[in-house]
Amino acid sequence: MLGADAMVKCLEEEGVKYVFGYPGVAICPFYNSILDSKIDTILIRTEQNAAHAASGLARVTGQVGVCAVTSGPGATNVITGIATAFADSIPLVCITGQVNSELLGSDVFQEADITGAVESFVKYSYLVRDADEIPRIFKEAFYIANSGRKGPVLIDVPIDVQNAAVSKFKYPEEVNMRTYKPTVKGHAVQIKKVVKELSRAKRPIICAGGGVLLSDAEKELREFAQKHRVPVVSTMMGIGVMPTKHPMYYGMVGNNGHPYANRAMNESDLLIMVGARVADRAVSQPDLITENKILVHIDVDPAEIGKNVGPTIPLVGDAKHIIADFLEEDFTCEHEEWIRVLSGYRDTMGRVRKPNPEYVDPAEFIRMLSEAMEDDAVYVADVGQNQIWSCNNHIVKDGRFLTTGGMGTMGYSIPAAMGAKLADREKQVVAVCGDGSFQMSMMELATMRQFDVPVKIIVLKNNYLGMVREYQHYTYKDNYSVVDLSGSPDLEKLSSAYDMKFMRLHTMEQAQETIGEFLAKDESVLLECLIDPMDLVK
Repeated sequence: MLGADAMVKCLEEEGVKYVFGYPGVAICPFYNSILDSKIDTILIRTEQNAAHAASGLARVTGQVGVCAVTSGPGATNVITGIATAFADSIPLVCITGQVNSELLGSDVFQEADITGAVESFVKYSYLVRDADEIPRIFKEAFYIANSGRKGPVLIDVPIDVQNAAVSKFKYPEEVNMRTYKPTVKGHAVQIKKVVKELSRAKRPIICAGGGVLLSDAEKELREFAQKHRVPVVSTMMGIGVMPTKHPMYYGMVGNNGHPYANRAMNESDLLIMVGARVADRAVSQPDLITENKILVHIDVDPAEIGKNVGPTIPLVGDAKHIIADFLEEDFTCEHEEWIRVLSGYRDTMGRVRKPNPEYVDPAEFIRMLSEAMEDDAVYVADVGQNQIWSCNNHIVKDGRFLTTGGMGTMGYSIPAAMGAKLADREKQVVAVCGDGSFQMSMMELATMRQFDVPVKIIVLKNNYLGMVREYQHYTYKDNYSVVDLSGSPDLEKLSSAYDMKFMRLHTMEQAQETIGEFLAKDESVLLECLIDPMDLVK
């Protein structure tokens, strides 16, 4: 057995079904060995999207996504995808080929110090020096990626190590790393303190972040909120922890969130932040959320607790375990008046839009699309105005809402949607992007065609980099700079080139009929929606 064979065997031991990547000489031994495996390889058209596709698969399955690229530019190209996964705490194992061990540091062809380059964006990285170490390294990498605060791990394997003989292959049954032992169970004393405050609170609220979804704790959170009548808001990454129309859910908080959700959080007397980083996009003024209230911060990563704001009660542990412990506690609380107040805010503080009737209203279109989508569908939002319209108007039922909230990487939606579709081909998967973000990953239409991945794509077209244009509208009084997307391709011709069904929607008059046709069959469809170039998310 060669090192490359051992790498493939490790992936088989971990139950990996797909590897997304782009080959080159330095990773060729691995890709040669994987031909003898049942693992499917997906040729992505640019390396960054290999990590995005692996991210989409990981978020739907809860398992580690895997990508593999070559050395030098292949490795540096994938960094943005790795950084995106790191910011959103998505478990990935990213394999990079490397030049011969003896040539490291010689600046030879396609050499890059990738372990050094990604240091800020990975939980851990390995440079493999000995083929016999491959089983241990892979076992550790998968464990690190999918435990504690999840995230990407990089394994850099020189080509000579891939071609070296492995004296004996034995995949470890368990991992025991002295320096890495993440806390899972919450401290019993701290849990009692939270319960005591909950029983006294008159205006409690839970702010749920992406950590609730990553720990698969939605069921427990919904049960707890319903049992004790505790209202819930979410961060952008936490969208989907509660069905949008659940009576105890009061929307997304943050700069671009619902006004009534922000007001609910600010007026609470007990705020329980669970699986959320208290970052600027969700909480622009951290001091406000500690004013006149008890702040409980629950997170699996102790480094996040107290980083941006000091909690009254810190509680380290996995959200699923901690909420399950809360459910076992016997206590009562009374705050029906608070719920009535919040419901009044929700009914009266919604955004009032005045859309241009000559174009598609993206907010209303997304609501109509959501209602028509299957209950367990996966909706993937890109970055830009389309993301904010999606966050505020998509209706989650029993499905998933995916986006990149931490890094905000344009071009994420199409490759992530491909990964989500491959994770479960029975699920309906829709990617929504702007014409700017679409052009960052439109080359993946070829991947969709080659591997028969029927993702439905919606392009909200306004011929601008809309979010930046909107910022320039407010900040620079309509003095626009480098945001005009003139020269964009004809999407109908582009769709034809990839043998993909194309549709175009000009106004809302035909929206219902168009959405029905768009969703009718499990096939790839590109739907272009023409929106007002001057439309604003606020």
